[in-house]
Amino acid sequence: MTDHIDNPGGKGPAGGWGSLKSIARIYGDSEPPAAFLETLARQNKPGGFMCVSCAWPKPKNYHPFEFCENGAKATMWELTNARCTPDFWNEYTATELRSWKDHDLEMTGRLTHPMRFDHATDRYVEVTWDEAFEKIGRTLRRLEKQSVVFYSSGHAGLEASYLYALLARAYGNNNLPQSSNMCHETTSVGLNKVIGSPVGTIVWDDLEKADAFLFFGQNPGTNSPRFLHPLQEAKKRGAKIVTFNPVIEQGLVSFVNPQNPFDMLTGNETKISDQYCQVKAGGDVAAMLGLCKVVVEADDAAVARDAPRVLDVDFIAKHTTGFEAFVTCVRETAWKDIERESGLSEADLREAGETYIGADRVIGVYGMGLTQHAQGALNVAMLVNLLLLRGNIGREGAGCCPVRGHSNVQGQRTVGIAEKAKLVPMDKLKALFDFDPPTEDGTHIVDAVRGMMAGTISATISLGGNLLRAVPDQEEMERAWVRQHLTVMVSTKLNRSHLFPGKEAWILPCLSRTEMDMQATGNQSVTTEDSFSHISGSIGKRTPASKHLKSELAIVAGIAKATLDAKPTFRWDEWTADYALVRDLIEATYPDDFKGYNARLFEPGGFYRGNDAHERIWNTEEKKAVFTKPERMNALSFEDTPGRYRLVTMRSNDQFNTTIYGYSDRFRGIEGTRNVVLMCPEDIEAAGLSEGQMIALVSDFGDGKHRELGGLAVRAHKLPPGTIGGYYPECNVLNAIDHHDELSKTPAAKAIPVKIVTQ
Repeated sequence: MTDHIDNPGGKGPAGGWGSLKSIARIYGDSEPPAAFLETLARQNKPGGFMCVSCAWPKPKNYHPFEFCENGAKATMWELTNARCTPDFWNEYTATELRSWKDHDLEMTGRLTHPMRFDHATDRYVEVTWDEAFEKIGRTLRRLEKQSVVFYSSGHAGLEASYLYALLARAYGNNNLPQSSNMCHETTSVGLNKVIGSPVGTIVWDDLEKADAFLFFGQNPGTNSPRFLHPLQEAKKRGAKIVTFNPVIEQGLVSFVNPQNPFDMLTGNETKISDQYCQVKAGGDVAAMLGLCKVVVEADDAAVARDAPRVLDVDFIAKHTTGFEAFVTCVRETAWKDIERESGLSEADLREAGETYIGADRVIGVYGMGLTQHAQGALNVAMLVNLLLLRGNIGREGAGCCPVRGHSNVQGQRTVGIAEKAKLVPMDKLKALFDFDPPTEDGTHIVDAVRGMMAGTISATISLGGNLLRAVPDQEEMERAWVRQHLTVMVSTKLNRSHLFPGKEAWILPCLSRTEMDMQATGNQSVTTEDSFSHISGSIGKRTPASKHLKSELAIVAGIAKATLDAKPTFRWDEWTADYALVRDLIEATYPDDFKGYNARLFEPGGFYRGNDAHERIWNTEEKKAVFTKPERMNALSFEDTPGRYRLVTMRSNDQFNTTIYGYSDRFRGIEGTRNVVLMCPEDIEAAGLSEGQMIALVSDFGDGKHRELGGLAVRAHKLPPGTIGGYYPECNVLNAIDHHDELSKTPAAKAIPVKIVTQ
């Protein structure tokens, strides 16, 4: 723990002039039209469009500029004036482009025409939409149905997502893996197991009433910068913030509000974290156990002196199960073991625990720093344990707050994009559309990757995303991807996944959310769901990048018409003409969540679809919230050995998921490159290395496969000993597809076992 943390090599606080300069730099690179400013003014507001970046909620009482640095970059990135037309392929082959960086591929601009890959020339060639749909449908009809995967990123709105899930099930499978499989599936599975909700329990008003926030493995400065506004307000009213993260993230150190003229002119910084605990990668289980031990010891002392209880004993008795086994474990665990596994001192954990005890209402915030571990579900359960001890779930100003990364990743699950059949009301689909939906579970993304490698998956339809770049074992995956009979990518820009075409390969370019979606009944609205389970309407106003683009919904409908037998209940043309009809279907399928859907489309802040755990209704098997006794002290699947490091994969402030906007990571002081490995000075010295030395990282997973990433420069950084850092997605090549959370199969990208090889 460090009471005050200076920026470890970066340039200034989150927000402030650094944020504006970064936006200006990306503006210069992408050169969006002047109307881009009007578009930003409508971003995340009622009657406007919903950001394509993170899923942070939209407040009812919105700011004049309701966007953040990354949201502005994402909007500029899609509104670029650059175009990747069919003529581009006269100059380059797919093989040549494989040497390009991710950033350079996307800098070619917006895709403008549907394209088919020609293996004879190693290039994509222009086709008509009718030809693309007809040939894709013909191939899908002849393939074995269980061998086809329908993948989706979190970009598409609820309407297209609902029809995409319908397409897959009408085709004959539940092979609907989604990007959450790689990030927050641990939340969907782990949280559901212990509180009966697959999503977080808080709403916006809770942020305004919380007395304390505990952050675990989440970085609002880069991943959800609009979160910094309510955190700044919380600090002004005296709320405490304690952060647990191996990496010092500047957004949780200090913030200058770009929308506050006084702050901008004076450089006035708001200190965010009152205490910053640099836990070992994978050490959160022990850290949270230590916090629970502080609470239990304080309660034991209160009982001994007949003082008011520290535990919420009434809540525990009425609403929970498993408490006795858990509290016995807490009492029996020695502090020396907690210190060893967490990398934190007893004194630091006691200080954090006292902050927790001293707050009446506490929100536990977490991100992929908890979910992307081999025991990620245990991490989530331990946070729930801590909150349950003092009744901090299901009341005002308190609760569990997982922060989702993509704009509609949560919503897509809500409307049926799920590989688990039990999560979908199949009876309602049968009644609405007069067919028998498949009841066998489909493929998780880990299973899909394994299937491609084994040759049992023969086709992948990708509704958005850059799947080939996002998954572990990238090199083996690239070899497997091209062996598929069919690859279809619905995309806005060129990415690496396009460069490894299957035997039949198609690029289907789609509209962005900022653009007009003109159909037979006029410009269409779409909807998204945020991290707080609120649904918001979105309507684009910009002229499309090309007259040849189609909406995601129209593309889904086009594939469905060409693939499925016609029947009266499948009204693809009518649904494409009027998205309100699709929303009626969603409401009919999920009446409790979407009551009055079309009428509530543009409610300020979105309309709340509800959450039983928020009301202390526990939809677990036990019908109560569950205390979990930890069977281990860390979230790892491996032991520490000499020369083995725990690699944390990170994102810079110049990227969103696999999209790289630029090469300036100002918070970490890294400019012009992403080919670095961050190490603490003690580890550099102990390994006999020097600052700037070139090294390679080699996987130490132990499955006999060689995985290596070279050309990395050593950079000194403030990290716990034994924990090193590198960038995602470049470091994916080091992660094994079999290295994942036991319960959810989420890849364990936050503690990859590696060794260092000097070059």
